[in-house]
Amino acid sequence: MTQGFDSEKYLKEQSQAILARAEKFDDKLYLEFGGKLICDFHAARVLPGFDPDAKIKLLQRLKDKVDIVICIYAGDIEQKKMRADFGLAYDADTMRTIDDLRDWGLDVKAVVVTRYQDQPAVRTFINKLSRRGIKVYTHRPIQGYPTEIETIVSKKGYGANAYIETDKPIVVVTGPGPNSGKMATCLSQVYHEYQKGVRAGYAKFETFPVWNLPLNHPVNIAYEAATADLADVNMVDPFHLEAYGETVVNYNRDIEIFPVVKRICARIMEPEQLYRSPTDMGVNRVGFAISDDEIVRQAAVQEIIRRYFRYMCDYATGAADKATVDRVKLLMDDLGVTELDRKVVAPARAAAKQAESQPDKGSNNIYCGAALELPDGTIITGKNSPLLHAASSCIINAIKYMAKLPDDLFLLSPEVINSLGKLKKETYKNKVISLDLGETLTALSVSVPSNPAARLAMRKLSRLAGCEMHISHLPTPGDELGLRKLGIHLTSEPRFTSRNLFME
Repeated sequence: MTQGFDSEKYLKEQSQAILARAEKFDDKLYLEFGGKLICDFHAARVLPGFDPDAKIKLLQRLKDKVDIVICIYAGDIEQKKMRADFGLAYDADTMRTIDDLRDWGLDVKAVVVTRYQDQPAVRTFINKLSRRGIKVYTHRPIQGYPTEIETIVSKKGYGANAYIETDKPIVVVTGPGPNSGKMATCLSQVYHEYQKGVRAGYAKFETFPVWNLPLNHPVNIAYEAATADLADVNMVDPFHLEAYGETVVNYNRDIEIFPVVKRICARIMEPEQLYRSPTDMGVNRVGFAISDDEIVRQAAVQEIIRRYFRYMCDYATGAADKATVDRVKLLMDDLGVTELDRKVVAPARAAAKQAESQPDKGSNNIYCGAALELPDGTIITGKNSPLLHAASSCIINAIKYMAKLPDDLFLLSPEVINSLGKLKKETYKNKVISLDLGETLTALSVSVPSNPAARLAMRKLSRLAGCEMHISHLPTPGDELGLRKLGIHLTSEPRFTSRNLFME
């Protein structure tokens, strides 16, 4: 894949900037980590060359100076909010993050449940962590937050929050998603530190929007698309413009809350420690590590189109509103791009049309097509059949092509396919017995010992990571999970595979 971002340069400059910021605050800095701490696939997609684990590698470099705290909003646990790129609820993602950090040699100092109101599901989550040796703190909602400064910066506000014990000079405060309470936790800690006589500080580890890129740069527009469900809008930072005469980019929530944050900080900190703009609060060297702007622009445009398809599918399944879809459509219109600027869309739709020539599979089933772009630019298609889902067919065709195997060669053992079909029909009582991608890959692996061609093709699966794919319908859970594990960037039409309301 062509690269437009220097991840090593970014790591070096970002770590230096964090250390420099910590030195300004008596070596006690509470650093809010925005975006994904681990597996930041959005950044990797819009900045080709960005290491999805760049942040965790940065923490490894600073591990002797860093404690890690994870915040999670109690309401997100109660509502089972999901992280779309992993298909995990926020509470499960928090536990996964703790495990991943341990794998990288980093421990989590504590988990903070913010705006806790004794919800039963949240108590269960707290018990799970506590009984596995994870320190858990709870912070209650603060009355009048964030406008009633007198209450917030008092014993009834931040003072009522439990103080989180930390040892290192830099405390990274992260969370599974936006609105997790990271900023409030940081400022609460700064309040407590000052009560103890420590001149602590606060800063934000930023990735997007990129402050030193133009407002209408596709990378910044891609951030708007990614947060369209939150109605985030990029803006010129008016406080920075007034303070320094410099035009930089921030986003509406940071700009709107800055006067409040500044007033809160003014009641806690000393005047020389106060920031003059929300951009000042951020530590962000992303813009300085872009090595090829044109490549990055093209990648960001593709991400905007991906987000459009994602929100259309979320709307079809009831997980998003029409306004969210419309916001991203307007961004695409402003850039002058359409759905068809994603190369795999038209071939997938064409494959679905070709599937209509197959014998009728029943009145409740829909004809489906899929298209995958390989690393060399070749487009491979597949369509559904009584044996395989469209995604399964497409992946099989792709690895056969890469392995230079004949088109008419069968990779899957008929005995294995029939055995799986019998299991689904007779034991699981499924109405549809065609194999989803997860089942297909299992069948392929079982066929390897007796089929040298299957062994050769299976070795090509790892080359699909980072490839683009589009399917003409909403993916089944087995297809979506299989494609995610292969590292394929999937989009789909907001179209159901069956007229049945209940999906197996």
